[in-house]
Amino acid sequence: MTVEKRNAFYAQSGGVTAVINASACGVIQTARAHSDRIGTLYAGRNGIIGALTEDLIDTSRESDADIAALRHTPSGAFGSCRYKLKGLDKNRAEYERLIEVFRAHDIGYFFYNGGGDSQDTSNKVAQFSRAQGYPLTAIGIPKTVDNDLPVTDNCPGFGSVAKYVAVSIREAGFDVASMAKTSTKIFVMEVMGRHAGWIAAAGGLAATTPGAAPHLILFPEITFDEGDFLAKVDACVQTHGYCAIVVSEGLRNAQGQFVAEAGTRDAFG
Repeated sequence: MTVEKRNAFYAQSGGVTAVINASACGVIQTARAHSDRIGTLYAGRNGIIGALTEDLIDTSRESDADIAALRHTPSGAFGSCRYKLKGLDKNRAEYERLIEVFRAHDIGYFFYNGGGDSQDTSNKVAQFSRAQGYPLTAIGIPKTVDNDLPVTDNCPGFGSVAKYVAVSIREAGFDVASMAKTSTKIFVMEVMGRHAGWIAAAGGLAATTPGAAPHLILFPEITFDEGDFLAKVDACVQTHGYCAIVVSEGLRNAQGQFVAEAGTRDAFG
């Protein structure tokens, strides 16, 4: 069966990780290896916004060496964004604009590199293109330090933040321990993870010896009990002279409310 050759669109989304460009490298190199099926691969400047504004980067103009160098390049090479497409019932015009741009550049493959919200966008675009009769294959490329994407084992980006958190709480623990006699006795390090405690759990990698930091890890999956928490902190200070704590940003109380909630909302709700 002959497969029609089509162009591809790739974009990065959300907070960039230390390895998001390695994923970009993999997509571009694989597309080049299948030049019988994929023609030009365009990258959107600043994520999905690049498609909406038709600001596309022609990656075929870059050498194989430059693309390979992406594996060791930090940040987001093509620019990322925090922009969530609203539901079709609220903003149909954006979806129509995407198909308009894809049609103009014969885009048959849509690769979106991001976390949960980005994969939601990929799904919405796929459903809309199907309803419009436009042939488009939408593929989500996993990326999130939270490590909480379904049907994935380890999301690219988690390893880097796991190392960072473990090193940071170990260094903070040493610092607090050295000054605890006359200064700060309690240190709290808040980490990302709105609903998943993988990052918080990574702090436990630092506790390589009995009594070492972190002494307590608070997970979003476990209801926060203030009384129990304070009792454990007090006991830790009495035993070790100080207490180092890792807490997930998604910590919730018995009412299901975020402990750190300030009543505001970001662009993703």
